[in-house]
Amino acid sequence: MKKLLLPMSLIVALAACSPPQEAPKPAAPAAAPEAAKPVDQPAVPPPPQAAAQTFDTRIDDVLKGAWRSDANKARDAYRHPKETLAFFGLQPTQTVVEITPGGGWYTEVLAPLVKGQGKLVAAVADATTAAKEGTQKYLANGNTKFREKLAADAANYGEVEVREFSLTAPKFGEPASADVVLTFRNVHNFMQWNNDKAMFKAAFDVLKPGGVLGVTDHRAAAGADLEKIKDSGYLPEDYVIKLATDAGFTLSAKSGINDNAKDTKDYAKGVWTLPPSYAEGDKDREKYAAIGESDRMTLKFVKPAQ
Repeated sequence: MKKLLLPMSLIVALAACSPPQEAPKPAAPAAAPEAAKPVDQPAVPPPPQAAAQTFDTRIDDVLKGAWRSDANKARDAYRHPKETLAFFGLQPTQTVVEITPGGGWYTEVLAPLVKGQGKLVAAVADATTAAKEGTQKYLANGNTKFREKLAADAANYGEVEVREFSLTAPKFGEPASADVVLTFRNVHNFMQWNNDKAMFKAAFDVLKPGGVLGVTDHRAAAGADLEKIKDSGYLPEDYVIKLATDAGFTLSAKSGINDNAKDTKDYAKGVWTLPPSYAEGDKDREKYAAIGESDRMTLKFVKPAQ
């Protein structure tokens, strides 16, 4: 049998007539995985928290506050609250105990200063624990007025904690719970209540290690005999320093912020002769107004770090 041989030209022609082969299409790229959505996130992110205000950024606005009476603002010239609190190192984020705030002159400054960032405890004496009936009435009346003052202005004083303490066994809070303890023109009262040592010990106990005790009080003339002047409202500075150091404090610094060289400290009715009390009424009122408020020691004590 003979094999048929196709001419080469016919083979080429047949190949040219064959339909072209399509090139394989590249595979479609894989879809990117969907990004994971955050869990429990609000639809609208909250605004950033305001930075904590410092003493310097807050104190001037507080002192100008409309809740302070013009009469109280006028006393800034004698009591120097900005300079005094700065000297004690107070910051709005701290827990502060104010011992026996009286009518609340300093509370008007301290409460708005620490509001929303720190805490103010107003430590008031339980009137029923006072030894003398006259002291009981004085304290009870003062405590009632102070509480009414706070209740009448919740916007500024609503966060203040009023804590009563016994005069026979004072306690201002849990041990090592406060950053700062302050008392303004009160040590002479502590002495008259015969519990000055216990009060300084209670201040020491409530403070954290490294905490500050700030004290101002009417300063007696150098070398004055305590027994002779104890009813005058004035106290020897070294007496107050000894009370603090005996309780365990270290004297950190003294300041002349509240000094008044015009104060002669020799008045028949003691320190209350001077403004704002004017114990002698209109007698020599201009003279005492020219002297101004009393000469005061300003002392900063520190509880040693453990």
